[in-house]
Amino acid sequence: MKTVPVEKAVGMVLGHDITRIVPGKFKGRAFRRGTVIQTEDIPALLDLGKRHIFVLDLDCSHIHEDDAAIRIANAAAGKGIRLTTPSEGRVNLIADHDGLLTIDVEALSLINHVEDMAFATLHTGQQVHAEQAIAGTRIIPLATKRDRVESVEQICAHHFPVISVRPLQPFRVGVVTTGSEIYHGRIKDKFGPVLTAKFEALGSRVVRQVFVSDDLNQTVKAIDELIADGADFIALTGGMSVDPDDQTPSAIRATGATIVMYGAPIFPGAMFMLAYLNDIPVVGLPGCVMYHQTSIFDLVIPRILAGDRIKKEDIISFGHGGFCAGCAACRYPVCSFGK
Repeated sequence: MKTVPVEKAVGMVLGHDITRIVPGKFKGRAFRRGTVIQTEDIPALLDLGKRHIFVLDLDCSHIHEDDAAIRIANAAAGKGIRLTTPSEGRVNLIADHDGLLTIDVEALSLINHVEDMAFATLHTGQQVHAEQAIAGTRIIPLATKRDRVESVEQICAHHFPVISVRPLQPFRVGVVTTGSEIYHGRIKDKFGPVLTAKFEALGSRVVRQVFVSDDLNQTVKAIDELIADGADFIALTGGMSVDPDDQTPSAIRATGATIVMYGAPIFPGAMFMLAYLNDIPVVGLPGCVMYHQTSIFDLVIPRILAGDRIKKEDIISFGHGGFCAGCAACRYPVCSFGK
């Protein structure tokens, strides 16, 4: 640091906090360490009795914390994100719209390995909402070497985007509800209304629901009819257990769909099935989706709606974090489920 007259400090970086005291009324920080002195600050500094101040002597090889945070955030942020102005050296990244938060976790680690860098995000793969804060970045000191920021920019360019919010696409969902007890009117279907509400909350809509008995051929025919009618997402409810009457997994196979996985290391949601009939997602949903507020539905379906082609490895990876603690008041996604 060096000492300069206040009048000559414009554009320089304040090297220490400056306190303002009003006897009996106020004592606190008037100027924060790291502030870039502006012309309009000069009278206030003089009023505080500051004729000289300590400033950081930055040369062209260093960059101020505010500028560094802006450059890092700009380099990392993809679509669906806006940046805040720097505050105490930090820039926050804000979701511009509802969607799926996607983080390149490897690139994020590489950024944080660069000396002086700090970049923190929410967990990847979760649904976020417009105006939600999803990440923040800053450097640790008041200034850092310019080449360190440039290293981060190179990492971001190689992995771009490091962070983005992808909108969920609207799908036309066809629902097949299996079960002789519902088909013959012995009990009322309660799954359909729940599923309709869940898909609507994600921006898609159920265009038609078909009821069939526990019959493989009926179920296959219903799937084919829904697709012929324009459905581009098929959800099946009922018949997902290992009971001999439960034919839903067999019916999905009989359509010729490519099976990604039957069974998932997720509770609730173990009896889940995912397949693709050409490019149309076909999911077999276990009963827990109907009566649990949060389940495998909330982990997998938003990713499909965002355009991900889910693989077996993706579902297996949910095993770490895939146990719902069953809290009295569900706070998902502000919890460990699916992370």
